[in-house]
Order: sequence, then structure tokens, then C-alpha cells
Amino acid sequence: MPKMKDTIVMFPSPEISHLISMVELGKLILHHHPQYSVTILLTTGLVDPTTMTPYINRISQANPSIVFHQLPFLPTPPDKSPLRSHLAILFESLRMYTPNVRNALQSISLSSTIQSFIIGIFCFSSFDVGSHFQIPTYFFYSSAVVSLAPILYFPILHSQTSQNFKDLTTTYLDIPGVPRIRGSHMGEAVVNRADPAYYEFLDLATHLPKSKGIISNTFESLEPIPIKATADGACIPHAPTPPVYCIGPLIADGEVTMKSGHECLSWLNAQPSRSVVFLCFGSRGVFSALQLKEIAHGLEKSGQRFLWVVKSPPPTEKEKTLGFSSLASKELELDSLLPEGFLNRTRDRGLVVKSWAPQAAILNRESVGGFVTHCGWSSVLEAICAGVPMLAWPLYAEQHINKAGLVEDMKLAMPMEQAENGFVSAIEVEKRVRALMESEDGKTLREQSRKMRENAQVALAKGGSSVEALRKLVESWNPN
Repeated sequence: MPKMKDTIVMFPSPEISHLISMVELGKLILHHHPQYSVTILLTTGLVDPTTMTPYINRISQANPSIVFHQLPFLPTPPDKSPLRSHLAILFESLRMYTPNVRNALQSISLSSTIQSFIIGIFCFSSFDVGSHFQIPTYFFYSSAVVSLAPILYFPILHSQTSQNFKDLTTTYLDIPGVPRIRGSHMGEAVVNRADPAYYEFLDLATHLPKSKGIISNTFESLEPIPIKATADGACIPHAPTPPVYCIGPLIADGEVTMKSGHECLSWLNAQPSRSVVFLCFGSRGVFSALQLKEIAHGLEKSGQRFLWVVKSPPPTEKEKTLGFSSLASKELELDSLLPEGFLNRTRDRGLVVKSWAPQAAILNRESVGGFVTHCGWSSVLEAICAGVPMLAWPLYAEQHINKAGLVEDMKLAMPMEQAENGFVSAIEVEKRVRALMESEDGKTLREQSRKMRENAQVALAKGGSSVEALRKLVESWNPN
């Protein structure tokens, strides 16, 4: 009887950014340990297939050792009532997938030896499935250790107050290894105790210590302070802390970049070195019409060259009643969204792009000297790998925590000062953009960003910290 193939089964959280970083982890494993194959479980119906399907097809063609296993549709849909948050619905959906995950592991084990089961943190309800089959089970955290630490420490934070974190606007939290942050800046899933997602995260925090380890998309020289705090057990003082394997930066390479010939790239090629500030805020980064005008005024007054990706504002209450239930319902008209004459007055030094641009390719252009970002971790890593300093404007999820780490510890970003409701004035945009591109502090950030780019390359080179962490990870599931 022929020896069964050793495989690693992965179950990513059902969002394209989580899938991409987990695929990159799989590719890194295969590059250094080609004796394995990788099987990735995919949910059905939880994400938009128009972006997911082309990506999966490209990966499958380029990487025959990566196999995608589509899980069946859920027999009954989750409760999607308007009172339930997006994350509460996501957690419920993933819990309903548990029998399908069990059946998939059972099926895969008939033809392959499953060496490990790696699950996204939102998929923690499937943790016990791996334990049931006695498969070493690990969590994959696609973000930074600075935002992992508050999750590990969350049961203690929960016990320290009965208030909603969203109401702690002037109260600062002391979390081991993390710069002090306001309670209201905890991740969106945990700021409201009335949201079922709050208790899902509490449950997640109790599952993390039970795993064989946690894989984080970072590298040692980027985050020495939170990495040491977690390794020392400071975030889980009442139980052993599992190993945290820092195996980053994991970012998509050129094969994932769509529309690589985008018009903005040729425009960038014609600009002077390090002269352009790039503004882009991720897939969910939408602003009100008022905020867009403030950004435009600030950019114009700053006198800097800029490339700005603009999305349609969310529909107003009136537009919702007229049937504009989604951003796609509205045609993006820049002339009406931006201040009158703005595009004409700035056409010699600025370019506004509708909806989407090839971010990684832009950041790697010689002309780009600064990046205004929402602090999503994939975007942060792309900037680090390109050596571009950042202006931090967090919007949602764990981004306020990422901002604190970037500004206070990593020294890779300046903060964009926001009102309590998140609003940023034109004066602030003008001041910060000019400081990033012209001031001595901006020059210092630029030099630190250049050094960190080199550190990222070293981490993934032979003998580097991330490659060594990967070696230890593989040894942990196959000690012989």
C-alpha cells in the first residue's frame, strides 16, 4: 500500500484578505518544506465570489500543491436581522459550518495524513474538530502581535469593568506589551457588551491557550515589545501561553495583483522621487461626502503631489429609502463629490482614482514618499516591505491598536488626529501631509521605514527569524 501524502489543512476566515495571507503562509511552507501539500477549506456563500473565484483560479494554476476544498452550503442560513452585527452573523455562520468541517477532515484523512490543522481566529468554533481527530491545531492570526495581545488579555479586561468599552472614551487600558489605548479604541467586535460578538471574542480568548500554537503575520524585529510580553506569559497570567510563531511578512506577490497596467502607474513614473503622498483606505474605507471634501481641501492646501483612491460615500438615510442600499447602487461622480474646481486646480500635481488601485505596485514606485492608511495590517505590511512611511488614520476593526504600535513603538507612522467621532479636519490633513513629506520628523520616519524594509527582507531570508519560526512550527507538528 503506497504511503499517504502528508498535508496541512487550513481553514481561513471568509474574507479575501484573510484568505490571501493564509495562502501566502501555505506557499511559504511549501517553498521550505515541499514534501507537504496544502488543503484550504472554503465556506460557500459568505463572500462575494467575483473577487474570490478569479483569485482561487490563479493560485490553483500556479501552485498545484495547494488544493481548495469547497464546503457545502449551510442547510439553513444564519439569523441576519438588522439588530445583529456583521461579526455576530459571521461567528454564527462559522459555527454552523462545524459539521461540514468535520466531514471534510474525515474525507481528507482517507487519502492523506493530516499533519496539522491551521484555523483563522474567527473560525475558533472548529477548534474542537481538530482535537477530536487528534490533529495538532494552530490558530492563524493575520494581523500583528500588538493587536493579538489584547485578545489574549481580554478575559482580564472583561473582569475589570462592567461598562461598554465604547463608553470608555477617556479611560486608558493597560495591556502588557501594548501602548496605552483608550477603551473606545478596542476592536469593533468588543466595544459593546450587548453585541453577541463580544462574548464570541471572550470564548475565542479561552480557546487560544488550548492550541498548539498561534501563527502571526509579523516578524521579530518589527514588534519586539509585544512579542516579548506574549512569550513571557504576561497576557495569559493564569495559564501557559502557547508558542507564538512570527512568520511574516506574508503579503501577496505579483501573481495576485490585478490590473497591473493601471493608468496611475504611468502617472507615478513621471513624478519626482519620493514626491507623492498616496491615500488609500482599504475595501471598507468609505467616508461621508463632508469628510471627502475636507480631505480634498487639506490636500490642495498642503501643496503636495498626491494619488488618492476615492470610494462612493455610504448612502444617506434618504438614499436608502430610494433604493440605494449599497455603494454599488451609486455611480461615482468625482466632480459632484469633491469641491468645485478641485480636480482642475490640482491636475498638475494630483491624481484621483475611482474605487480601486493596485496598492502594492503603487507603494513600490520610486515616486511614492508617503502613505495615508487606515492601518489595516495587510496595507501596513505592504508599506513596510516597500519602505514607505505612513500617516495613520484608523477606521475600524483592530486598526486603532495597530496605529498605536506603528506610532509609539515601531516609529513608522505619524498619527492623524481625529475627533471622537473619527472626523478629520482639512487643517489636520494639510498639516500632517506636509509634515510627513517635508519635516525633519518625516525624514526620520523615512529612514526608519527604509531600515525596517531591510529587516523584513532579512526575516524571510535563509536563517532569518521568520524562516526559523517556520522551521520550529513544522518541527512541532512532526517532532520526528
